[in-house]
Amino acid sequence: MKTFFLLSIFSFVIPSVYFTDIKPVDENGSVTFTVKNFGINTNGELKGLKGNIHWDEANISKSTIDVSVDVATINTGIEMRDKDLQSEGYFNAAKYPQIQFKSTSISASTVTGILTMKGISKSLSFPYTVQKVNGVYVFEGNFAINRKDFGLGGSLTTISNRVDVHLKVKAK
Repeated sequence: MKTFFLLSIFSFVIPSVYFTDIKPVDENGSVTFTVKNFGINTNGELKGLKGNIHWDEANISKSTIDVSVDVATINTGIEMRDKDLQSEGYFNAAKYPQIQFKSTSISASTVTGILTMKGISKSLSFPYTVQKVNGVYVFEGNFAINRKDFGLGGSLTTISNRVDVHLKVKAK
């Protein structure tokens, strides 16, 4: 009976040591992007990433990520351009206020999931790293998307189709 009791306690205590539910924190985290506009790199960022990350250090394949960011936080350093990016021709923030990523699988080096922008969902895989620094998880990854796949910017030829995205997400 004592053995059963001890095993029962360990089955509840030990798993909680390896996995944790964490949330993104905005301080020093970023979702940045670069796109060529008239052949010149144009940079921007989105702030306020929110959602849930279930991180299982013992079995990473059981981990999940479900996060979103508000389109209204877009910042390229030029207010007029930011308003244009929020318009119907680009992100249509009034109708589609959030960009969402939800994982479908995670390995030790790659995350795969569904990226949804402007009501369009596409599968996406990209490499990532994770470190735990002073009790805070720091996730980083890079990927590229084709803006036309998400109906961003229509048929404009002055803007590159390729958009490079860099993620630096701090979560605790």
